[in-house]
Amino acid sequence: MIDLIFQKLGKKTLSFLQEFGQIAILFWGIVKSFTQIFKSKKIILFQMEHIGVNSLPLVVIIAVFTGAVSAWQAAYQLKGIAPLSFLGGATSRAIITELGPVLTGIVIAGRVGASIAAELGTMKVTEQIDALETMAISPVRYLAMPRFLASTLMMPVLVIFADIIAVLGAYIVSNYFLGVSFAVFFNSVHRFFNMPDLIAGLVKAIFFGGVTALLGCHIGFKTEGGAEGVGLATIKSFVISAALILILDYVLWMLIF
Repeated sequence: MIDLIFQKLGKKTLSFLQEFGQIAILFWGIVKSFTQIFKSKKIILFQMEHIGVNSLPLVVIIAVFTGAVSAWQAAYQLKGIAPLSFLGGATSRAIITELGPVLTGIVIAGRVGASIAAELGTMKVTEQIDALETMAISPVRYLAMPRFLASTLMMPVLVIFADIIAVLGAYIVSNYFLGVSFAVFFNSVHRFFNMPDLIAGLVKAIFFGGVTALLGCHIGFKTEGGAEGVGLATIKSFVISAALILILDYVLWMLIF
């Protein structure tokens, strides 16, 4: 029984290390492909539009309600402890450092990471990637690098939009339901706002965007089993990306602060 447990543990460990090594090799291949960014500029711009611009409506909806619920929760926590004049500062710092980057990252992992895995997985099972290699076109340069770069560049932009919309959502709730005026709310935001908080949130966003695209590309390239395999790859990409975003959030918080 104990031997069986150690055998399974050893297999899982070896499988994890093998997959980690494959992801590291893919990342290094993407980094080496940066020398051909100009050659792939049209693909990169298309991916930036797909990942960034097309994600804005969903990010805005999530951000509005994130800010709204943050205001309610902050008001509840401050009740009997501090006046509501601190509401703007409390909600804005929580949004800028944590809620904006993390929730935006998870939304993008669901919309973009899963999409990348499904798209590349379909190309893999239909042998389109093999066709690219036959024509001496590197799949890493042509498929992975533009998606990775676009996701890494656009995630901070989306987070900035999410932060602004979420703070406005918090203000609307504070003003119309909690009686906090515009001047009081935004004076509190200004008083407690720190540039390092914003920079920390954007650094997180860069990592979240890179991890989401990298995992989506890796899982897509390794897809097998036809349509069923593509479906499993899509689910796997989102689940692992979302989990890693939360883990990275903690690790980066410990390193930055």
